[in-house]
Amino acid sequence: MAASITALKRPAPTALAEAVSALAARFGNHLVTSQAVRDQHAHTTTWIAPQPPDAVVMAQSAADIQDAVRICAARQVPVIAFGTGSSLEGQVNAPFGGVCIDTREMNRIIAVNPDDLDCVIEPGVTRKALNEHLRDQGLFFPIDPGADASLGGMAATRASGTNAVRYGTMRDNVLALKVVRADGEIITTGTRARKSSAGYDLTHLFIGSEGTLGIISELSIKLRGIPQSIAAGSCSFASVRGACDATIMAIQTGIPLARIELLNVAQVRACNAYSKLTLPETPLLLLEFHGTESDVAEQSAMFAEIAKECGGGAFQSTTRPEDRTRLWQARHDAYWAAAALRTGSRPMSTDVCVPISRLADCVTETETDIERLGLIAPIVGHVGDGNFHCLMLCDVDDADEVGRAEEFLHRLVERAHAMGGTCTGEHGIGQGKQKYLKSELGPEALDAMRALKAALDPHGIFNPGKILPPA
Repeated sequence: MAASITALKRPAPTALAEAVSALAARFGNHLVTSQAVRDQHAHTTTWIAPQPPDAVVMAQSAADIQDAVRICAARQVPVIAFGTGSSLEGQVNAPFGGVCIDTREMNRIIAVNPDDLDCVIEPGVTRKALNEHLRDQGLFFPIDPGADASLGGMAATRASGTNAVRYGTMRDNVLALKVVRADGEIITTGTRARKSSAGYDLTHLFIGSEGTLGIISELSIKLRGIPQSIAAGSCSFASVRGACDATIMAIQTGIPLARIELLNVAQVRACNAYSKLTLPETPLLLLEFHGTESDVAEQSAMFAEIAKECGGGAFQSTTRPEDRTRLWQARHDAYWAAAALRTGSRPMSTDVCVPISRLADCVTETETDIERLGLIAPIVGHVGDGNFHCLMLCDVDDADEVGRAEEFLHRLVERAHAMGGTCTGEHGIGQGKQKYLKSELGPEALDAMRALKAALDPHGIFNPGKILPPA
């Protein structure tokens, strides 16, 4: 299968100058070219340096996105979509320069349909802002990646997070999209109906495409009712394997876990220091149950028995909102807590995902690798779906340490692949993991992806240098 996409390169200076001039005429002070703002629109937690765009358009409507894309497409200038910049694999970098389209001011909640449990929003609406708007109606949007990300960015990166074990990922919670194509036209990928057999599943084609096929201008998403009762708790274990075994048994038993998160010893120690907690410094599971008061009481009791059988300590549970908030805030601050373990180092967050039956093996072998290579890399995991993160702290000026760290990262992906898993459960490919796509999916799958890219973006202007490795 042949796929022809315009070769990746920086636009000619004259083409770029013409594009910026035309954008300035169209957008006025909503076009920004200052170095400080451009730098704010480049971000990565990989070792790839931030690569800022040449200009930033502050879009306020779908028409703004359309016009910016048309101006850039006419001159084959790259276009990079930007939500809040919380992606982790360099998805918002501009390696070939070009124009960043910032959608943060597109933050209208267009419609809430409580009877249908869905809503229609612009891409710049953030998770926290949406849930604040929905709270008085007894509804919430459950996908929680930790950061207060924009919903457009969350769809583009197929985000998930701590609630995925019960509520799924963005893939499971988007009903339809409106997407700006490379010619500036808008396509609609579906309707608000809960199921459809009408044509190709375009919605899920764009979810996780990281802005390489089009720019999302509107989303229709599913909502849930706020549970009557929520219980959170923690349970310490003698080993990571015991914690993983308890997770697997709880899922196999059918306990409807809302969240179940693993922290290894290094990460618990970091969270205690950073968040002023007093958790036992052994492998730890953080859990949450949703339902009626009797439901969460029963679920907590069932898990306590499973934990005991797997060598866990007492299961500490609470329904007090302030206690739950403190516990989960500490989990969401895990990145910053880990970073504080070694000042002057450069944190790098990476993730893999394996079938849950192999989770204990994967985490245990990974810890052994960390110790053997003399690295600092606390582990946190969304263990209910087999996904875990290593928050590696490295002195990037120490060539020997960088070499050991690169060996560790490569071995981590190889281990996940050998166990039937993936090189990334939720961070995405971006720039940092392009080299692993071929070994994970095969050359035929890459050919199919290149064919899709060529059909939808023949000049390769959308987020070039991401996902697909050079042919």
